[in-house]
Amino acid sequence: MPNQKLVAVVDDEPDIVELITYSLKKDNFSTESFTDGISFMNYLSKNRPDLVILDIMLPGLSGIEICKKVRSNPQTKNLPIIILTAKDTETDKVLGLELGADDYVVKPFSVKELISRVKSVMRRTYERESEEEKKTIDYRGLVIDREKFTVQVDGKNVDLTVTEFRILEILASKPDRVFSRDSILEKLWGSEKIVIDRTIDVHIVKIREKIGKYGKNIKAVRGIGYKFETS
Repeated sequence: MPNQKLVAVVDDEPDIVELITYSLKKDNFSTESFTDGISFMNYLSKNRPDLVILDIMLPGLSGIEICKKVRSNPQTKNLPIIILTAKDTETDKVLGLELGADDYVVKPFSVKELISRVKSVMRRTYERESEEEKKTIDYRGLVIDREKFTVQVDGKNVDLTVTEFRILEILASKPDRVFSRDSILEKLWGSEKIVIDRTIDVHIVKIREKIGKYGKNIKAVRGIGYKFETS
């Protein structure tokens, strides 16, 4: 069907690939499956799925390496990714999200839950795209380019991580509006958020440092969260 969303499933366990692809097809998704990272990256060089379910432990090229390559490529940097892995430590979760994954599902998993996560990530991603009518957010010498995924301060590029970029974008897109830590986490990762709200504080410190004099525009609102102040 022409309106089907295409999900790429990358996992070195054939049984898991078969289970996931079967369940996705039952839910009206189309699929492409891969059991190693290199074949997936070859496919990605010529094709664009709507979402990727990506295992971390892969032969040839790990899921972490793939995530880095996808996010560093202008053609694929906004591709939704759900990391699927047997690792279940807080460090692994934060690392996956820091590299730009949109969600994180731990094996063994419920297929029903995974499909729900797929739909949630797609909805957040494509709703966000439809809302982004303005390609850039400009405040004096601070320019946030949503299309190129870049930030400039007085004409000079600033290197932000994916998460830092998205937090700055959220705050600057609604000047002077206060966002709670929970609402920022919700916008980043939806109801399936897996990191504590104080993680936002750490990111804010780094963002302020990186955007220089405009860092003072990011104001903490005691007991609530943050806002990008322009007044």
